[in-house]
Amino acid sequence: MPTPKQFQKSSSRLTLWHTLWHFMNDRASHSIRQTAGRMLKRLGWGLLPVALIARPALSAERLYLSYGLLERSISVSALETYAETGELDEDLLVYAQYAKDKDLQALRRALVTRADLTPIAVSQFLYTPQGEILLRRLGQVIQPESRDPGFFAIRAALILASGDPQGLTPLNIFRRFPTRGIRIDLQRSLQIAGDLERIVTQTNRATTTIAQLAAQEATTPLQGISDLGARGPYTWQKETLRLVDRRRGFDTALGRDPLRVTQRDRVFPVDVYLPQIRGDRQGQIPVIVISHGLGSDRETFRYLAEHLASHGFAVAVPEHPGSSAKQTQALLAGVVNDVAEPSEFVDRPLDIKYLLDELTRRASSDPQYKRLNLQQVGVFGQSFGGYTVFALAGAPINFEQLQKDCGAPALDDTLNVSLLLQCRAIALPQINYNLSDPRVKAIIAMNPVNSSILGQAGLSQIKIPTMIIGGNADTVAPAIPEQILPFTWLQTANRYLVLLDRGTHFSALADSKNDAFVLPPEVVGPTPAVARRYTNALSLAFFQTYIANQPSYRPYLSATYASILSQEPLRLSLIRSLSADQIAK
Repeated sequence: MPTPKQFQKSSSRLTLWHTLWHFMNDRASHSIRQTAGRMLKRLGWGLLPVALIARPALSAERLYLSYGLLERSISVSALETYAETGELDEDLLVYAQYAKDKDLQALRRALVTRADLTPIAVSQFLYTPQGEILLRRLGQVIQPESRDPGFFAIRAALILASGDPQGLTPLNIFRRFPTRGIRIDLQRSLQIAGDLERIVTQTNRATTTIAQLAAQEATTPLQGISDLGARGPYTWQKETLRLVDRRRGFDTALGRDPLRVTQRDRVFPVDVYLPQIRGDRQGQIPVIVISHGLGSDRETFRYLAEHLASHGFAVAVPEHPGSSAKQTQALLAGVVNDVAEPSEFVDRPLDIKYLLDELTRRASSDPQYKRLNLQQVGVFGQSFGGYTVFALAGAPINFEQLQKDCGAPALDDTLNVSLLLQCRAIALPQINYNLSDPRVKAIIAMNPVNSSILGQAGLSQIKIPTMIIGGNADTVAPAIPEQILPFTWLQTANRYLVLLDRGTHFSALADSKNDAFVLPPEVVGPTPAVARRYTNALSLAFFQTYIANQPSYRPYLSATYASILSQEPLRLSLIRSLSADQIAK
């Protein structure tokens, strides 16, 4: 959580922002408005057009729904009346005859659905690069009455509505829209809806293909199988380390002369789970590292760390400071201005390399760490952590692919939200980074983001055993571009694709006390406890096979075991072979 000092800073910033906002009204002189605008921009709030800010009392009176040359309108007051009383006036009756009762009731609920976000939180996100891309996309559909792009008007309406006592609701956004009319381009809306429908159809077909292939592979019966989702026989001790990398100037990654690089400390905590193994197993203890996703922390996969530790693995869980839950909280509090800096694409893999170096140093003198096998390490990563494990496994940053995917109009038209993060890497110096680590011998990437930042040229360089886990209901890192097609790019002999039918980007994440948001069940998806059980069982089988060198676990890495493990409503499929042609068909 932000410190009291940070809250004081952000509160003071908001007070100053409100003061400057009042200077931007019609009563202020032109020079004062210009000066206030410049100060707002320096504060990081950007400069909204004076025409939008100068009339704070103005609000939209009508919605104009246009389709080419055709246009009809609905009054905002008609929507307000319907939301409050359920009564349909003449404006809405025209449209109501084409809608089902359940659709009308859904509209009534949606109009007053409230998001509890502060003006600081909304403003901070909307001024990030990701927020501005989303605003540009919305501005193609929602525009002021002048038919100009709706970028600035939408941002003003969202910020003002979030400060309203009634909260951030669609109706309040209409009320706070800074022009008397709002134009909604139905033709463009239907184009986007069509694009979305095609993606859903393609994903469903791919899911069917993968399920059919899994059924064909599930021909070998398994005898006397164990429950890999059950807790193992070992207890463990948890220790939290505070690591300080004082040489983090990108000198190692960039190959530059360290003396010419500005030095900066990289301070991050690590939870280490050490299994208590006595005389019954005298060999070295296998090591697993878990890399969390954007906006998560060390608690998100604590359940997996504990599960692996109970089966005899030492598990290290670092918290990446530039892309953790604390970073998201700081963004929403107005303390930082970005979800994650481009440097995180380099810092995250370097965090794990430095962690392994530190564990090696401790192993030379500390009896607790002396038995760790730090030359054959497994790494698990989710989302941004999925990119992290791919980079550690040898996939280089693909600047050529980023150039293709991250310019206009490609980025403005995409429905792949993960590109908003991946394209931040284009701001990095375009050189060869040394992010791989030969100690990493097997990886699991869950919901990874990789299609542009690494691409086919990057993933094809991975030579170690790799498992990719995805969900066909993932709207953040969509399954086809981010997991299914990337699986076909892998050249390693030992590769596995696991697909959760109805699985989302958040299915396997556990709640954390540091979460910036509480995700509604509709976003998390069905039966998250089942998704976590799948994660425990498959991770154990994979790491026992390729890190602990226990061949008896190999049969569990099969379509047969996945079918045994699978249960409704979150069906599970596992395959080892898939081609791009099979997906294309």
